[in-house]
Amino acid sequence: MAKRRPPSVHGLAVIDKPAGVTSHDVVNQMRRHLGERRIGHAGTLDPDATGVLLVGVGSVTRLMRFLTERGKSYVGEIVFGTETSTLDAAGEITATHDMAPIDLDEARRLAVEHLTGPILQVPPMVSALKVDGRRLHELAREGIEIERAPRPVTIHRFELAATDDPMVLRAEVDCSSGTYIRSLAADLGHLLGGGAHLRNLRRTAIGSFRLTEANTVEECVLLSAAEAMRDLTAVVVDDETAALVPTGRVLPRPAGPGPWAVLDRSGALLAVYESFRDDLAKPCVVLAGAFDQ
Repeated sequence: MAKRRPPSVHGLAVIDKPAGVTSHDVVNQMRRHLGERRIGHAGTLDPDATGVLLVGVGSVTRLMRFLTERGKSYVGEIVFGTETSTLDAAGEITATHDMAPIDLDEARRLAVEHLTGPILQVPPMVSALKVDGRRLHELAREGIEIERAPRPVTIHRFELAATDDPMVLRAEVDCSSGTYIRSLAADLGHLLGGGAHLRNLRRTAIGSFRLTEANTVEECVLLSAAEAMRDLTAVVVDDETAALVPTGRVLPRPAGPGPWAVLDRSGALLAVYESFRDDLAKPCVVLAGAFDQ
């Protein structure tokens, strides 16, 4: 069997995903655009959702798990009075509620008291979460619904604003990885004595990567591996230590929260380190030399 050609294009692209395509569709578009097979993304967006999608190319795909863990920000609209099978506008209507025009102050109070801070959230059946090797949305398409254990997430900010429609509120959310905004919308509808669904979801940020630096696939700019890890605590090592990093050199635990992006004196990313013991750190991903192929 022929040996797969090592990747020759490397970097991180901040893509503004359009509506109507899946996150994997964006990956395939990037493969055609760059002529590179080794491409992956961090943080799936639903087909109808738009906004920031981080796409790793070449050896930077090995770093994507550190980006998936970053906090995320969203804007969207919560439509009250109607529940759907998918908790968003793409689903079929499953219930309607005769709700009075939404009291913005009351909605804000409930959002702060019940849906802000550390909460437990039940993943929707239409999510990409895997249970016993099957994605929930695959089971949902087969008409199968299973019990899902609540998962801890953190909502750092859940702000609501009025729109021209008294049954629709605009929502802005800053949250931990793994949060389902459609579930927040549905839960707020229930707290207000009825139901709701989400529409026009747009992700505005993953960590420090924001819409202001996002581009289309055709106009994408590849950021360096070091820039891809800019949200991690940076540690610059001397030339002697840099030469030892590819051998798995253990380092004294750096200051600041881990994991740590270990850079050489030129600013190039050598590796990402994680805690080994209370006083040591070891490499979990080594990139030194990966871009010289």
